[in-house]
Amino acid sequence: MDRLAYRVKRRLLGKPLTTERVGEEKLDNRTALGVLASDCISSSAYGSEEMLRVLVPVAGAAAFSLLMPVTGAILLVLLLLTLCYSDVVMIYTRAGGSYVVARENFGPTIAQIAAVALLVDYIVTVAVQVSAGTNAIISLAHLVGGGPTAMDHLQLPISAGVILFLAYGNLRGVREAGRLFALPAYLFMAAVGLVLAVSAARGLTGGLPRADLHASGVIPVGTPGNGWLYGASLFIVLRAFANGGSSLTGLEAISNGISAFREPQGRNARRTLITMSCVLGILVLGVSTLAHFTHAVPYRDGTPTVIAQEAHFAFGGGVLGTAGLVFVQLATALVLYTGANTPFTGFPFLASFVAEDRFLPRQLTRRGHRLAFSNGIIALTVVAMALLLVTRASVDKLVALYAIGVFTAFTMAGAGLTAYHWRRRERHRRLKIGVNALAAVVSAAVVLVFAVTKFTEGAWLVVVVFPLGVWALTRINREYRREAEVLTTIQAPGADRPHARRHLVFVLVETLDLATIKALRYAHEVRPDEIRAIHFAIDEAHARRLAASWEATAATSVPLEVVECPDRRLRHAMVGLAGRTTEDGATSLTVLVPRRLYTNALGKLLHRGTAEEMAKALEHLPSVAVTILPFDVSRALRSLEAGREPQPD
Repeated sequence: MDRLAYRVKRRLLGKPLTTERVGEEKLDNRTALGVLASDCISSSAYGSEEMLRVLVPVAGAAAFSLLMPVTGAILLVLLLLTLCYSDVVMIYTRAGGSYVVARENFGPTIAQIAAVALLVDYIVTVAVQVSAGTNAIISLAHLVGGGPTAMDHLQLPISAGVILFLAYGNLRGVREAGRLFALPAYLFMAAVGLVLAVSAARGLTGGLPRADLHASGVIPVGTPGNGWLYGASLFIVLRAFANGGSSLTGLEAISNGISAFREPQGRNARRTLITMSCVLGILVLGVSTLAHFTHAVPYRDGTPTVIAQEAHFAFGGGVLGTAGLVFVQLATALVLYTGANTPFTGFPFLASFVAEDRFLPRQLTRRGHRLAFSNGIIALTVVAMALLLVTRASVDKLVALYAIGVFTAFTMAGAGLTAYHWRRRERHRRLKIGVNALAAVVSAAVVLVFAVTKFTEGAWLVVVVFPLGVWALTRINREYRREAEVLTTIQAPGADRPHARRHLVFVLVETLDLATIKALRYAHEVRPDEIRAIHFAIDEAHARRLAASWEATAATSVPLEVVECPDRRLRHAMVGLAGRTTEDGATSLTVLVPRRLYTNALGKLLHRGTAEEMAKALEHLPSVAVTILPFDVSRALRSLEAGREPQPD
């Protein structure tokens, strides 16, 4: 009969999938675009807003003009990275993206920089996306209700609930996650496309309204000076560019999850990547352009969002306007929530590869009940939830942690491909080297800009975590290598033959019962030179009664040996006896410890198990082995209640 925990798991997750079905859990291009690209596409919902958060307090209304060149710079970076990752997915068709690129070209140790970068990025992505999705829901309540609502206080609990839901969906397996999380990406594309089309039509007729820059709750609107770029310094523009760089996070998701594609994986992944980049470019440019014309300004508490304001301006009031706003906001919330699903696909795959290289615990390589890497999913959930709690699900606070990780990964991918093409003589070699090297340099520059301009806003944490993370991974690898060096040291031929000339078996006796009889029976089956039944006399009265019962029984032919233990230190006495028995160097000892099992809670409460403690006490003795023999007392009770005589086996 299956254990209760397994029955609960089966009920929650469904029937287990066999390992042979791993190959069936693949995604077609349309589903892959919805699942893997939702993180990247959905970032357009807050990228422009994060730029305005930096520009508006300094440049005032001029920020909406500055927004366009900053957006153009981000789109140029997008073009470079798309060319770079198109190369990645065609050359490296195993999931892992920049980690695999760095490992193959720079070695596994240097590759841990990419590993830490991606792992950090995945964790932050989950927190950012669900927080932004909840902002979209609360923004809808604001605009429909005409102001703040009771939902304002639900930012954290709603976001936490969404993370748990995503974890559950992914624990059910890739195919279920694909069907569940693919549609919102297409709904979001349609929703933003509708907003852009309606806004363009209203703008051409002069009917597109503008936001009130001094409305209650908006961020402070600065007064532009006469200096460079409407009073905005180079530092401020760079900060805005760093914030806007969050629009490009998720671009690496397709290369990280390429193994989820159907064959031919490289070609399908490249097509999906190019489609995703084109969609992202159009959405980012469209949202920024609308903000430029409508002057949608961010609010201090994050709601209503810029994209929600743009939808409200486009559709206006009335029943149809409200219906359009509801559609846009629900689509935005869904795609942001499902964008948080992308790390649940990429993080476990990446963690399994790093673990295969022995830089993370090997438990992360194991597939779970539904063929998903369950341990990786659970680890991601726990850490993302902790980050969500620390930041109180604030998108503005989380963005400060965001882009360093992913742009470090971009840097490693570009540098790795530059090294790859440098070593080969191939067509268009110089062009490929130039594109990838430029992508690496630009990405490294973005990392530097982000680290400097956002350092005091939380980026310092990522700057500290990076070297610590790389150190931790290399430390794990060093421990694995040391263990392997010891455990794989094979001695001379015949090393498996025993050194001991004499084999003894001790059966530890607590009382004369079926568990003890089972242990004695097993002792005879291993055919040692001698069997001894050992009882340590902690309670003298009990020891006398046991000795009398043992003398009177015909159930066993092995005499009982009572060992005095006046200080009641059972493990100390056992270690001393075992040490004296094997001190001649020619005797090996097996200690059999009966373990009585109780399936009911009361039985577990009333009986304290000491078998594992005894095994741990003896484990350091070189010539001693411990075998724990379980005996199910609860099953014996059921047999007795059914009128059958309980048996030792």
